[in-house]
Amino acid sequence: MSTKPDKSSYGAESIVVLEGLEPVRKRPAMYIGTTSQYGINHCLNEIIDNSIDEALAGYCRNVEIRIEKNGYLTVFDDGRGIPIEKVPKYNISALEIVFTKLHAGGKFNVGAYKVSGGLHGVGASVVNALSSHIVVEVRREGKLYRQEYKKGLPLYHVKEVKESILDFKYKQGTAVSFYPDKEIFKETIELNYNIFRKQVKERAYLINN
Repeated sequence: MSTKPDKSSYGAESIVVLEGLEPVRKRPAMYIGTTSQYGINHCLNEIIDNSIDEALAGYCRNVEIRIEKNGYLTVFDDGRGIPIEKVPKYNISALEIVFTKLHAGGKFNVGAYKVSGGLHGVGASVVNALSSHIVVEVRREGKLYRQEYKKGLPLYHVKEVKESILDFKYKQGTAVSFYPDKEIFKETIELNYNIFRKQVKERAYLINN
């Protein structure tokens, strides 16, 4: 008589809890619709839309998008900058929450900085999860801060730095540079430029003043 476990059995031991951003890496299409080339555009739009939110709220006049030769996609704005203070409930920086907690947008009690979550309410944390590397720099009150992530995990706590490694020139605001993960986007990590141009034009009309 076979003593092999029944693979179809369903008990407590069958339950797997995916923590942090693991669900995103496990089922990326649930969050961005596709892992094809269009998924790359979607990720970039999520970051752009956070800057657009700042512009629509009247706090940002410039949003710059840079497609780097090394494959990184970088977005700069001169908004208020994502808060770097700790959120008491989590005891970690608001910046880290924005990039590591799903649906963590909303207003923090550290300057009422709002992150809408982009096109489908997933926001920067999903882009972080689907990137092999992200660099975030924030300039607030004359100081520059940085945090880096690898596949959704912070490499170190938010820290104050003297110089930008992203060529961040604005006196205040946020800069996000990410490299899409080739393990997720197996087809390509390049943008669809025709769609990109169209989407940028649409957003430019939104903030045209």
